[in-house]
Amino acid sequence: MILLSISAMILLSGYLSEEGRQIDVTDESEQNKKLIQHAFNGWENGTYNFFDLLDEDVVWTVAGRSPVSGTYVGKRDFMDRAVTPIHAKLSTKITPSLISVTAIKDQVWITWTGSAVANDGSVYENHYAWLVTIREKKIVQATAFLDTYELTELMKK
Repeated sequence: MILLSISAMILLSGYLSEEGRQIDVTDESEQNKKLIQHAFNGWENGTYNFFDLLDEDVVWTVAGRSPVSGTYVGKRDFMDRAVTPIHAKLSTKITPSLISVTAIKDQVWITWTGSAVANDGSVYENHYAWLVTIREKKIVQATAFLDTYELTELMKK
């Protein structure tokens, strides 16, 4: 069991393929990793809107069964029906804290935490894992995994 977990971690970190062969981590991987890190640094210090990275035709899926879970087609759809309703429940912006970024070519795993103050004064905190596909420095597809219980509780306020 431990051996399987270590193998899975190595696979996810981009060093081995499923067949156990070494993966060539390309410049594309490093460029995409740096793009995400730069965007999060700007988001953390309030100088960048992370969602500016979204392609106009992005397909973004919010996993789970929260009020905003589902698949959104297009940046406008995602922003209008997911991001804006979440932000409407908050009196402060979500402050992110990047945990890790792992990139294999155009596929990037991002893990992070976020916190904000809800309109009722309570603290909203969540943990996220996003799998994004990047093409030409834009996110064209994403799946967001998060604590949907916390999100659902926020949306009830």
